[in-house]
Amino acid sequence: MCIIIIKQKGKDVPREVLKTSSKINPHGLGIVWLDTFEVTYHKSKEFGVLDNDRPYIAHFRYATIGKVCKANTHPFVCGRNTDELLMMNGTIKGYGSPTMTDTEDLAIKLGSTPRHGWKQSLSKFDARFVSINKRTRSFQIYNKNLFTIRDGVWYSKNNVLQDNLMAVYGTLRKGGSNYYRHLKNEKHLGTGKTTDKYPMVSNGIPYLLEKRGEGDNVVVDVFKVSDMAMNKIDILEGHPEWYRRKKVDISLKGKVYPCWIYFNEGAETMWNKQNHIADYQAIRTISSFGIKRTYDTFEDLETTWIDDVPTCTQLEFADLEVEEFNKENESPVCIDCCHDLEYDGFSHYHCNGCDGWFSYNEVMHFQG
Repeated sequence: MCIIIIKQKGKDVPREVLKTSSKINPHGLGIVWLDTFEVTYHKSKEFGVLDNDRPYIAHFRYATIGKVCKANTHPFVCGRNTDELLMMNGTIKGYGSPTMTDTEDLAIKLGSTPRHGWKQSLSKFDARFVSINKRTRSFQIYNKNLFTIRDGVWYSKNNVLQDNLMAVYGTLRKGGSNYYRHLKNEKHLGTGKTTDKYPMVSNGIPYLLEKRGEGDNVVVDVFKVSDMAMNKIDILEGHPEWYRRKKVDISLKGKVYPCWIYFNEGAETMWNKQNHIADYQAIRTISSFGIKRTYDTFEDLETTWIDDVPTCTQLEFADLEVEEFNKENESPVCIDCCHDLEYDGFSHYHCNGCDGWFSYNEVMHFQG
């Protein structure tokens, strides 16, 4: 987690981005002011101190290793090189302790490494780094390819750049189960309706059909979301193979906005065949349940039940696949902070490191 923001003279970071950075990363704010190279430490909620024209390198912390306290706020002194400081966005296994962050542990080790070898040493980690030299009044960015540049400002992660408008229904609406997993850190703009009518069918979960002019104006919650959040929701919804994300006009607070929304072209077929609802992509060979092979269509599914196997719901098939996945992958790891995940018995995984929740589809995608 965490985020590093590098703003140089003449550039601007929107206050909304600073507020989002604070919300997502609430465990401390460290700043190197590039006009004086003074270092100051703050609570994350004091993000307003950055809302000015001064250039800076700021680090908002989300604690994964090491306790939450001022002493664990970045940057850290690099061993005996008291003029050299280090910031990191990422997590390194094997470094740190319950009281010390992995970044400080790494910074201490770097202090005994020749300065010219830092780039090579840091390039082996899947993390973003910035070193600052107060004596020479300079800084260096490492693993630059992992950063995002927006309007001349460097961001170590793009999850604070909420540039996409998304309209959601079902469990993604504010307060729903998937809202807490995917949208609680995104900006909620309010509740609106599709300007055109669309039919929605439901058999436990809702499916929106792309048949404009039929059905009703669909009630949705509208969010501003980052590319990272949208990518995770794409994985959750199976875009573009299962659901397909498309733009439609949404009426919100007297104005009309083009927003992304998810349609399901197969929902009508599923509705007509409700006694055999199953996402055929999720069905795998599980011989103990009398399924002989992988089914490619609902027609195959209807004609190949054996031994009087009861009709299974989509959720039941998902649970069967999760069981198989768990047998093959005893310790899946968090896609955000690399801690081990725990299966909750209901097709979701919890990370004790960052307290995140993930669906089976997400975990399967990232475990590859």
